[in-house]
Amino acid sequence: MNRLVNNASWLIGCKIVQNVLSFIISMMSARYLGPSNYGLINYATSVIAFIIPFATLGLTNILVQEIISKPDEEGEILGTSLLTCVLTSLLGMGSAVLFTLVANPGEKETTMVVALYSTILVAQALEMIQYWFQAKLLSKYTAIVSLSSYVVVSAYKIYLLATEKSVYWFALSYAIDSLIIAVLLLGFYKKLGGQKLTASFKRIRAMFAKSRYYIISSLMVTLFTQMDKVMLKAMIDDVATGIYSAATVCAGLSSFVFAAIIDSFRPVIFENKKLSREAFERSVKKLYSIVIYLSLAQCVAIMLLANIIICVTYGNEYAEAATTLRIATWYTTFSCLGMVRNIWILAENKQKYLWIINLSGALTNALLNSLLIPSMGSNGAAIASLITQMFTNVIMGVLVRPIHRNNRLMLEALNPKLLLEMAGQIKGGIRK
Repeated sequence: MNRLVNNASWLIGCKIVQNVLSFIISMMSARYLGPSNYGLINYATSVIAFIIPFATLGLTNILVQEIISKPDEEGEILGTSLLTCVLTSLLGMGSAVLFTLVANPGEKETTMVVALYSTILVAQALEMIQYWFQAKLLSKYTAIVSLSSYVVVSAYKIYLLATEKSVYWFALSYAIDSLIIAVLLLGFYKKLGGQKLTASFKRIRAMFAKSRYYIISSLMVTLFTQMDKVMLKAMIDDVATGIYSAATVCAGLSSFVFAAIIDSFRPVIFENKKLSREAFERSVKKLYSIVIYLSLAQCVAIMLLANIIICVTYGNEYAEAATTLRIATWYTTFSCLGMVRNIWILAENKQKYLWIINLSGALTNALLNSLLIPSMGSNGAAIASLITQMFTNVIMGVLVRPIHRNNRLMLEALNPKLLLEMAGQIKGGIRK
């Protein structure tokens, strides 16, 4: 528990500073670019999001477990993953540009923004070294590196704003952040005595046998998390996409807290799995309890302060995003439940069921968006996402029999005694 608290504290502490900077820069950029160009940047984000599952080959979902289960082979595991994902990312960049040429013919600005933004694929492929630090509960290094990188990139974006650069410069800036993080983490990996990075075709075949289930699964997740922006642009315009994006950014302002907690629990859960089923399931329930109660508290606060949040951050030009924010904030709870469920699924080696779950979610989201966006605009997209997250992360747990046990753990996590017990342990960990 002491190691877990220390690991999470570094992540959360540095992420607080990073997200304050991100919040300020995002607010300034959105005001400068306006709803149209801001919507264009977010459209590029959505297009690249569809490429990421193929570029990463699902490896990001299994790397922590692979390193924990085979510590003597971590150099080959990491080296093979990095090389493979860099190559697939280069293919992904070409695919993104080709898609834009077909989907948005004659829109040169859209094609250029997507092309520049797509450079983030290669940078994020190199950034996969961070999973070694997660597995070793050394996230203080990734936290410090991420913060340092973001300070540099924030200064760069302020320069772009001050010199009134075009939207193209902003599209390219996102890759710089990941590239700096990757280079610095590789340096720390070597300094901390990490094994020599090597690559093996045999290794990628073995890893791909496990990770392949996550490719389609991740694609389906991307479909029902990004389809709304793509459909808003296609069915309405860039302004509607910008309004919706502003609401979803505000809804996810504290997502770094949940990500830090979940990332810190992940290696602990995998270690407990090797000890006993009781220890494994208790750690899963503890994680569920923290996530559920924290996210519910967040939702209530955002519901009450939605108008103030939007007006202060984005200005009156985005005022209609307040209603969308009140809807969007609720699906963050169910999204976090899905992240915890995926850890349980991997630990129980039931990842083959993910494609069923996420395909159902993607189809549900596409259908709901097509019905609700024409009449309700960004609010319709938010309602579609909320229903989809509820269906995928809770209801499908009832319909798919092999994962019933996970839903049982989720229900048991609602017991407030579990949360109070965790609070006491965390308090003790912080003191130590």
